[in-house]
Order: sequence, then C-alpha cells, then structure tokens
Amino acid sequence: MSERIPKAMAEKFAAVTALTDAFCARYLDEEYRLLIHRVVGALARKRPSPLSSGKENVWAAAAVHAVGRVNFLDDPSQDPYCKPKVIYEFFGIAESTGQNKSKAIRELLKMGQFSHEWMLPSRLADNPVVWILQVNGLMIDIRTAPLELQRLAYEKGLIPFIPSEPPGAEE
Repeated sequence: MSERIPKAMAEKFAAVTALTDAFCARYLDEEYRLLIHRVVGALARKRPSPLSSGKENVWAAAAVHAVGRVNFLDDPSQDPYCKPKVIYEFFGIAESTGQNKSKAIRELLKMGQFSHEWMLPSRLADNPVVWILQVNGLMIDIRTAPLELQRLAYEKGLIPFIPSEPPGAEE
C-alpha cells in the first residue's frame, strides 16, 4: 500500500483484514486478498473513516462483497466463484446488512464494473469494458487507437496501462 493507515485506524484495519484474510484463504485467492486490503485501507484513510463505527465482521463481509461485485465473483463462469450468501454466512451477518454496507462502500469509493482501479489485475487486459472510451463523441476500443491517443488516455487515468507498450514502460 502506498499510503499509510492512520494510527487511529491501524487496529481496526488489522481486525477487518484478519477476517477477510481468513475468507480469502478458504474461498478466494491472493489476488482478491490484496485487492480487499486496498479497499479496507482506502476506507481507513477516509476522514472521518467509516470504519470507526460498526462491527469488524460487517465491514469485512461488505468489503469482500464489494470487490466481488466489481469482479463478478457471483458468476459461475469465473474462477474463483462464490455466491453472496456464502460471504454473509461466513461472517455471520444478515444478507440485507451486508448488501447495504457493500453498497455504501461501492458508492464511497466509486467502485463499479467500469472502474479499473478496483478490478483484479489479472482481468484488466481481457476486460473490454476497461478499454472502451468515448473519443470525439464515438465509442472506441482504445487498444486499436494510435499510440499517442493511448498514452493520453493513460496520462488522464482513463486506462490502467498502455496496451501497445510492455508493462511498466509507461512509468
């Protein structure tokens, strides 16, 4: 994580991520674990942090669900695959509680199927949603655009990397 967790939230961050780590070890993978840590870390750095109120197991379930929702975790064609019911049962919370808190996280962090910041890195390159941009009123797949346009889109934060260049070349 590039930004540090404030001291006041370090204990809450540790408690929530200990719970999410246990879930990831059983049902998900390391890539999900790291992304969920990013979400919980982003929540811990908010001023005031929403984590300062509420139970750790609720925040843990909601963070897992929020990341899962963005990455289609409940789609049986995906690997790993997990139904929301399994998440809520694991953390011992009601589905409505988890859904509401997950929605709050997604709204607060602007998480959605179009936000590449919250997608699993392994899925970015193959996700067409990441690469469709509006240019001069037309929707285009930026991967087919000239390199100059790809670089501009990257500089503006519209795409996660420049598809025509090797990874790391844009830094």
